Amino acid sequence: MDVSVLGLGQMGSAIAERLIGAGHEVSVWNRSKGKADDLVALGAFELETPSEAWERSEVCITMVADSPALAQLALTPGEGLVHAASSRGRTLIDMSTVSVEVSRDVAAAAEAGGVRYLRAPVSGNPGVVRAGNLTIIASGEKAVFASVEGLLRDIGPHVFHAGEAETARVIKLALNLMVAGTAELLAECVALAEAHDVRRDKLLEIVGASAVASPLVKYKIGPLLKDDYTSTFSARLMHKDLDMALDAAEAGKVPLPVTSLVLHLLERCMSTGLGELDFMALLVRLQREAGQDSV
Repeated sequence: MDVSVLGLGQMGSAIAERLIGAGHEVSVWNRSKGKADDLVALGAFELETPSEAWERSEVCITMVADSPALAQLALTPGEGLVHAASSRGRTLIDMSTVSVEVSRDVAAAAEAGGVRYLRAPVSGNPGVVRAGNLTIIASGEKAVFASVEGLLRDIGPHVFHAGEAETARVIKLALNLMVAGTAELLAECVALAEAHDVRRDKLLEIVGASAVASPLVKYKIGPLLKDDYTSTFSARLMHKDLDMALDAAEAGKVPLPVTSLVLHLLERCMSTGLGELDFMALLVRLQREAGQDSV
């Protein structure tokens, strides 16, 4: 299948690699130049503009950082993906984590422009994508999903059609608040143990063999053993997702007290200028420093 991938951050690049490896004809675009070089070396074609995607591909995947980036890419008058003259009858799959409201705007414009639109946010990091373990939560018309399900499974094996409209957006936000809550509990676990001179390697060995050893916890044991703050998902991006989750909670009149607390803690991380480092490692660091300050 001819497919374009727009947005070549860590996730978008990994998704493009998977598609190239699966034998698809892949075109790529990124706002800043240079991000496509490694993919071009693997056989991808670099697009000059986003709307050029429709000249080469029947399916376009977007994986961008936030809601404004998707709105600009899809909705810019005369240039956006849903307004391009050659877009009618093509399929737009957005795999970003964006707000319900912006996704609804894209859906309405896509319908008016004759573009088939599928929301398909993901759960996992770039390493999970490359390992072939990504989870994809899709929502939209069942016929649109059926037409690209095979393509999605070439990206990751755990593919779910969750319903119509914005269902996938809400599920993704719900998943990420659980990720954030787990990160904070793991941070508190490490801080408590280390305050009593428990070695981190011994603690995490036991955590990894215990009932609380979710896949997420196991992914993070290696970096935590090394005190590695390299980002697989930054504090800034997690803050953005939790902010959207709280907006959705307000719309649904649902209290999320733990999510509110973790959002506040991430704000403290970001205020120190470390927002681009890994969110889980930063929470561990924050808890450790809080304990030292209280001594």
